[in-house]
Amino acid sequence: MGDVLELHPTYPVRTERLLLRPLTTADTDALLAYRSRPDVCRYVPFEPMTPEVIADRLAGMWATTSLTDEGQALTLGIELAATGQLVGDVVLFFHSRLHRGGEIGYVVNPDFEGNGYATEASRALLGLAFDDLGLHRVIGRIDERNEPSAKVLRRLGLRQEARLVHNELVKGEWSTELDFAILADEWRAQR
Repeated sequence: MGDVLELHPTYPVRTERLLLRPLTTADTDALLAYRSRPDVCRYVPFEPMTPEVIADRLAGMWATTSLTDEGQALTLGIELAATGQLVGDVVLFFHSRLHRGGEIGYVVNPDFEGNGYATEASRALLGLAFDDLGLHRVIGRIDERNEPSAKVLRRLGLRQEARLVHNELVKGEWSTELDFAILADEWRAQR
């Protein structure tokens, strides 16, 4: 593991049914299919996206393919290995080098919900976070009303540590945030 704390994945990252890989301009329509939907964006920190916003992200923050320092984020597309369809994306934030802390997030196209893709992709992301990057602790933060997302985090073995009542004004309404976390030794113990 060492103290280098860098992540340079070999792509695609393969799971049983999925390929995790950097997003490209070829993914624009698939990204737009779910990231432009108000229902998808309701409990997440971004507004429904336009083609322009997606192009901007693809050229900017989504172009990152490795993590070399805190403050960076790695966003990977979730592709169905069997069909090549992009069904969502996951993100790993590298928050702190000193505290070896990170955060995961995920978005799945509702047309593909209920298949366990968010859980499967996020499990692979936790593997990258702990086994490859060498993080000590990874968190997940969600809106309390987003029960499907809470189920994903619990399935991944994260424990709920905090409930922050009306802590942020999100899209004109107060949001109660649930904070979940898992430590590296807990991750290894459940593998």
